[in-house]
Order: sequence, then C-alpha cells, then structure tokens
Amino acid sequence: MRDFNIEVIIQNKEMARDPVGETIRRDLLAKKGYKMVSNVRSGQYLRFNLEAENEDAARRIIEDLLNKLRIFNPVTQNFKILNLTKGN
Repeated sequence: MRDFNIEVIIQNKEMARDPVGETIRRDLLAKKGYKMVSNVRSGQYLRFNLEAENEDAARRIIEDLLNKLRIFNPVTQNFKILNLTKGN
C-alpha cells in the first residue's frame, strides 16, 4: 500500500445558479471597479490523504466515496480530480 494525496474540486454545473459567485461579482468586483469581470463561479476544494495499491485504485476510491457518500450533488454539481500524487 502507498500513500496518495488527492485534490478535488466540486463546482456547480454551468446550468445551475451559483449564488456565491454571483454575489462576489455583483457586490465585490463590480462595486470596486472590476466591471470587466462578467462571471464568477465558486466551488469547493477538498484534499484527501489515503492509502491505496496504486494511482488507479486511489482514483476509484475517491470517485466511489464522492458518489456513494453524496459529498456532491450530481444533479447540480460536477467534481474533478485536480491532482493525484504519491504521498511522502
């Protein structure tokens, strides 16, 4: 077994509203003179440290737990594995 570090981002799908992103754009950026920013999308960043036999197994474990434990809502959100590295 090896240690792995896996970074995941969860974002709202393009069709889904993003109230956090909308608020940042409207209430912060536009009011402070950054009207050139037309859209902001927010998300969640998660970092997992786990043990697995190899990178493929680590990826499968993460995908499985994200789906089975409903850490994200598949109707309105997507997840993407940003980085998968061997731990120290």
